[in-house]
Amino acid sequence: MNGSEAYRLHMKNISIAFPGVQALTDVDFYTDPGRTHALIGANGAGKSTLMKVLSGAYHHYTGEIWIGDKQVDIRSPKDAKDHGIQIVYQEVDTALISGLTVGENIMIEQTVHDMRGKHIIRWKQLHQTAQGILDKMNVRVSSKKLVNELSLAEKQMVLIARAVSKQCRYLVLDEPTAPLSHNETEQLFRLIRSLRSEGVGIIFISHRLPELFEICDDITIMRDGRLVTRDKIAELDQPKVVEYMLGEKLEAQFPQTERSIGDKWFEARGIHDPGKVNHVDFHIHQGEIVGIAGLVGAGKTELCRALFGASPTASGEIWLQGRKLHVGSPHQAVRQGLALVPEERRKEGVFVEEPVSANLTAAVLSRFCSWGSWLSLRKEKEASEAIIRSLGIKTPSEKTKVQNLSGGNQQKVAIGKWLLADADVYIFDEPTKGVDVGAKRDIFELVTELARRGKCILYASSELSEIIGITDRVYVMYDGGIKKELETRQTDEEEILLYSTGGGLT
Repeated sequence: MNGSEAYRLHMKNISIAFPGVQALTDVDFYTDPGRTHALIGANGAGKSTLMKVLSGAYHHYTGEIWIGDKQVDIRSPKDAKDHGIQIVYQEVDTALISGLTVGENIMIEQTVHDMRGKHIIRWKQLHQTAQGILDKMNVRVSSKKLVNELSLAEKQMVLIARAVSKQCRYLVLDEPTAPLSHNETEQLFRLIRSLRSEGVGIIFISHRLPELFEICDDITIMRDGRLVTRDKIAELDQPKVVEYMLGEKLEAQFPQTERSIGDKWFEARGIHDPGKVNHVDFHIHQGEIVGIAGLVGAGKTELCRALFGASPTASGEIWLQGRKLHVGSPHQAVRQGLALVPEERRKEGVFVEEPVSANLTAAVLSRFCSWGSWLSLRKEKEASEAIIRSLGIKTPSEKTKVQNLSGGNQQKVAIGKWLLADADVYIFDEPTKGVDVGAKRDIFELVTELARRGKCILYASSELSEIIGITDRVYVMYDGGIKKELETRQTDEEEILLYSTGGGLT
């Protein structure tokens, strides 16, 4: 056994089932220290489930886990960490304590250990240690800042800092770049290369194929809870990877359908939210898809929330079909024809502990009630099953809790609930974040179909290829304001990126 194989991580014949679904079937996965290993598959393929087995989140699996020539028993997160396995999950808010400081979150395990031993916590030393980790990662965040004051990207980096605060053999990163800007992604990649050079094995889950080819050495592809193939990533190309993921060749990603664009229907005037959005004006025609492009932190999400009445400090005017709307809350926004699919789906887009049917009908619950308050379960079931079929939501039944669905299917639920609402204006904030290439096309087709039906679409995304592929016009945001308005067919990703970074002429 060579030096690398002496500490090889090998998961043998891993199987696990949940009520109504066989999530993994005899999966054989292995990787070596000092390598970056891509683990990919379509939403629901089982990759995150496999890593939750490895991290001790699921204990009722069958199969074996080996490190080198030693079989290890991992049935809890503590077991995994004792064997040097750390994981950073995709949904950052569920893993951080928002009321604590950055340093306290990074050093929380060491702090708990000291408290159990009745030791005195040396706060100055704690923050110095945490700040040292952040500085090494080139993350410009104070260890004394509260987590609830951080951006989504900063929270992601804090989680990674926590993971590397203890010596680890293997670091699992689940969609780590989803909330990161280009510069922040480059910082992460520098950190990954540094850890790899120190002998740490990195397991990298991502739906962004170009970055896998940039940072990874090996690749394992899963589909429907089974292993499809394993290879050196240099031996494959992107079309072949997609074919392995989906079981078929992917057609053109962006649907080409004939649409007629009508008169100006929706208009935002002087939208302002102190420190977030700076007096933004824009409009959307009936049946038009308008993009909001910009880097992470440009103000896209803040603008979407302001339009939907989700920010109490926002001001400005919103007009729909010549009528001024009064949107002081999300409830008022929904009643006046607006719908928002938020970026943070688990926190704001779905009720994770409720069944799929309850989520899909939540926005129009009164429609399924009789005599004022009696909910018709039959009507709710029929309506939710229709949406499940139309969107291709992979779920054992409409009664399955949303938390048990894959990330892409959770996103489809977050979108599906607004189809029943039949809104006039649909606001999509990073709708394909953490979604595989097949599910992305489903979402693109849905957005295009809504526009074809005469809806106004606002599509906010930092994925410039999506902005180019699906929109009719695009407003580029920079530092909270609109930097430039462009006709999509007359621009390209390079020009949009130029304005996104503050360059170019206004």
